Amino acid sequence: MATALAAVGAVVAVLDVAGAGDDVHRVDVADEAQVEAAFAEVVARHGRVDVLFNNAGIAIRQPTIELTLADWNRVVAVNMTGVFLCARAAARHMLAGGRGGRIVNTASIMGLSGGGLYPNISYQATKGAVVNMTRALAVEWAGRGIRVNAIAPTWVRTPLTRGITEKPELVRRIEQMTPMGRLAEAEEMVGAVLFLASRASAMVTGHVLAVDGGFLAQ
Repeated sequence: MATALAAVGAVVAVLDVAGAGDDVHRVDVADEAQVEAAFAEVVARHGRVDVLFNNAGIAIRQPTIELTLADWNRVVAVNMTGVFLCARAAARHMLAGGRGGRIVNTASIMGLSGGGLYPNISYQATKGAVVNMTRALAVEWAGRGIRVNAIAPTWVRTPLTRGITEKPELVRRIEQMTPMGRLAEAEEMVGAVLFLASRASAMVTGHVLAVDGGFLAQ
């Protein structure tokens, strides 16, 4: 997604827990101080924030009765608190600059359905929270020039889903449940995000755009 945004002319700064480099800031999105410092550095270097793609997320797939509180809290910290912290930081700079902006959150079809293939309560609960956080922030900030939307991907072939995609029988079940008959590729999320981040969606806010091969249409 960073590459795609850069390809259409955006100046991209990446906040990532795993590394640092030129405009790649080592940040744990669940850490308020790290988030605030990174956004301040981005604004100091580039002058403003126009778009936030809020994409950090983790999953710990466990039966609910076996899920520890520590693991629950870890997923909540990244998937829910991290979205809040980054959205708040971005909005402060967007409002300070007087230009408004666009925020695109990554929710999930698991935040809009009960799942059922395997237990994943912490992921589903936090992605459901992202769905309603998107709506609430959209309503709160619409009059101040900030649009807030989300994408809700289906199962996408990424390192996050490797534990699923390495199980052929589970992949077959997902394919059978999906009208388009396959999992998604990361590149297939690009169009939805670019649309929601651009002027092409100027009258769209509070919307959760499913990128799911028809899964939720059933």
